[in-house]
Amino acid sequence: DVQLQASGGGLVQAGGSLRLSCEASGFTFDDYAIGWFRQAPGKEREGVSAISSSDGSTYYADSVKGRFTISSDNAKNTVYLQMNSLKPEDTAIYYCAAVRSTSGIELRLWVTYYYYGMDYWGKGTQVTVSS
Repeated sequence: DVQLQASGGGLVQAGGSLRLSCEASGFTFDDYAIGWFRQAPGKEREGVSAISSSDGSTYYADSVKGRFTISSDNAKNTVYLQMNSLKPEDTAIYYCAAVRSTSGIELRLWVTYYYYGMDYWGKGTQVTVSS
């Protein structure tokens, strides 16, 4: 069975840090890009960041650039999102998702416009940043 298991969320004060993990199983990890998306109450889903498992290329939304870092441990089939300098507006449920990228995709289009769709979604993890 395909699984994307997100974990690492929690409650943190503004300015603090959290590291989210997305552990994948059931598909060939290297053939996919893995992305993080978030949704706050009453707001639309927003793309945050993505990484290509094959070449390590990354993309960040402007709202998190310089504060968040995405990385991948292909041996563990796991993608991490290191979130620093957290702000109350980062409060949301964070989801990881995967899209097949063997034909080449532009991460910016995927994260911003969901251009290639989503092959797999994981259950989310709650991040709450208090002011």
